[in-house]
Amino acid sequence: AAADPNPGRPTTAHRLNRAEYTNAVRDLLGLDIDGAALLPADDSGGFDNLGALLSVSPGLMEKYVSAAGKIARLAIGDPTIRPDTSTYTVSPYLVQSERMNEDLPFGSRGGVALKHHFPLDGEYEIQVRLQRTGGESLILGLAEPHKLDVRLDYARVALLEFGGDNVGEAQGAGAADALPPNYEQFAYERTADGKLRVRFPAKAGTRLVQVSFLKEKWVPEGALYELERPLSYEEETKFEHRGIAEPKVSSLIISGPYDVQGPGDTPSRQKIFLCHPATAAEEEPCARRIFSHLARRAYRRPVSDTDVEPLLELYRSGRRRGNFESGIQMGLQGLLVSTEFLFRIEREPEGAAGKVYRLSDLELASRLSFFLWSSIPDEELLRLAEQGKLHDSEVLRQQVRRMLDDPRSQALVDNFAGQWLYLRNLKTRTPNRDEFPEFDESLRQDFEQETTLFLKSIMREDRSVLTLLNADYTFLNERLANFYGVPNVYGNRFRRVKVSDENRRGLLGQGSILLLTSYANRTSVVQRGKWVLENLLASPPPPPPPDVPPLKERSEGAKGTFRQQLEEHRKNPFCYGCHARMDPIGFALENFDAIGKWRELDGGLPIDASGALIDGSKFTGPAGLREGLLKRPENIAYAVAEKLLMYALGRTLEHYDGPALRKIVREAAPSDYRWSSIVLGIVNSVPFQMRRSRSI
Repeated sequence: AAADPNPGRPTTAHRLNRAEYTNAVRDLLGLDIDGAALLPADDSGGFDNLGALLSVSPGLMEKYVSAAGKIARLAIGDPTIRPDTSTYTVSPYLVQSERMNEDLPFGSRGGVALKHHFPLDGEYEIQVRLQRTGGESLILGLAEPHKLDVRLDYARVALLEFGGDNVGEAQGAGAADALPPNYEQFAYERTADGKLRVRFPAKAGTRLVQVSFLKEKWVPEGALYELERPLSYEEETKFEHRGIAEPKVSSLIISGPYDVQGPGDTPSRQKIFLCHPATAAEEEPCARRIFSHLARRAYRRPVSDTDVEPLLELYRSGRRRGNFESGIQMGLQGLLVSTEFLFRIEREPEGAAGKVYRLSDLELASRLSFFLWSSIPDEELLRLAEQGKLHDSEVLRQQVRRMLDDPRSQALVDNFAGQWLYLRNLKTRTPNRDEFPEFDESLRQDFEQETTLFLKSIMREDRSVLTLLNADYTFLNERLANFYGVPNVYGNRFRRVKVSDENRRGLLGQGSILLLTSYANRTSVVQRGKWVLENLLASPPPPPPPDVPPLKERSEGAKGTFRQQLEEHRKNPFCYGCHARMDPIGFALENFDAIGKWRELDGGLPIDASGALIDGSKFTGPAGLREGLLKRPENIAYAVAEKLLMYALGRTLEHYDGPALRKIVREAAPSDYRWSSIVLGIVNSVPFQMRRSRSI
């Protein structure tokens, strides 16, 4: 392999996926967009950045054209934008008895904090809708007076009062029709949130909108605070049924702009308008300068007149219909749907036919930035590539470390780890509320936040990838600490907490992973074992044979403990080969129920969490399983490197990638498999830096 390397051949034209397109717009134009609202989800074969799966259809191109038009209008600040309405919905299962997050003020509870883009300087309106009871459509919490705090970028916009004696007039057309004699009170209990609206001036740009209730009741702090721990959704619901409800935000509606004052001085306009023509004669030279600058960043390479002229043609068309900014807007829309922006194109150099060749510095810069940032190269990386310095090993090492330290490397957590560990699926998991009444949306969000902060700490602090299994710390707030049984953690803020329970160390003790690998009403030994084999050992089991009967659940009349049922299932020789590897790993985690809470009994029967790995080494429980897996740390490192290399290349791995993978793991061993050593090994590998020509 060293004498005759085979780096493979990724897709020649690799379309940006939705996350990459969103991030590229952010870095090119300084504009945060909601990619999920503009573009459909991408197909995924493990990762959604695999070039072979990123096909293009006429329907998808229409979506890109539509998205580009909207993005261009928002970036320029088109004064012809008409008032629009955006609705942000809050899950009814989200507990709102405490301060929701750190973006909301102290002394508040419930509500929502979110980023909203205000396209122009002008007036906007916020309307707050409150949650209602299921059957009678009565607004919760009107028995007592309440104050709703509305803020923009931490500055108070309004303090709205409702509830108690604040009956006022019935809201809504026809509210008093066909109502009993006390119709005003009757209507108010159903329409009180019609008054919860405020109109205010706002500058253009992406701003933080905060809505919460003032928490005016006295609450003990410090050590006494554990006497009034956060409520669960189940407890909140019980209070509601007893008529002791607190109001909750159901949705936030933001509309505008009204009374437009102009486009404002937004980060987007600062990035676009490098010049401002004073006369008609200065307009086209200024437009050329603008598009030359934008195209260089968007196309990830130096540009020529051939690249800029099509954009200027669009500019001239838009200019004829309006003004200078109209022309820039049309040219920008064209740039955002050009093939040079939408696709990562790697061209074969002359004379490369029948050979393995090294990528150009510009192509290497793009591979590097889309790998670590899921976005386009920044100015420093692009400049070094233009100067031909990226193939200097020391320069490349410095750039990798700089990029890992940059906040944009959060993309590795969101996109790589989110797909590798299936964290993106967490939002779709809904445990049976009859079986697990303490589960609610707040707990789901806490699970996700814990694992996200944990993975971020490993990457940003350059820890060993073995920390995924043996970390002696995690990140908790009071609610999650109570759920895990960890004492002395107060408040809603997540903070690093030392793990004293050996069974909770690393990913295998975190609620997110345990929830993801369970069914709605029970744990799944098979799913948990399969998850460990696939993601931590790079040894996925084959799919089950088509004629194997399914495992009967208890509700279908199966007898004995669940372990006994699976042992009966394994007697089938077609099942034994896979289940002998999966089941012992899954049984080691059976003390965690389907939402990750520790238990000693299952269905009134003691849990047997003992097992043996395929090499015969025996263990008991999560701590024993972890120790058994870490006896061969190179297997964990290989699994991480395999997934990360696949993500970095944007293609599935083949047999000829094996030598490169083994070299990455071998060279990372002296540093105890630190995160940066795995990343640097991939960046310096043959598959990452080289390419096979078409004719080989």
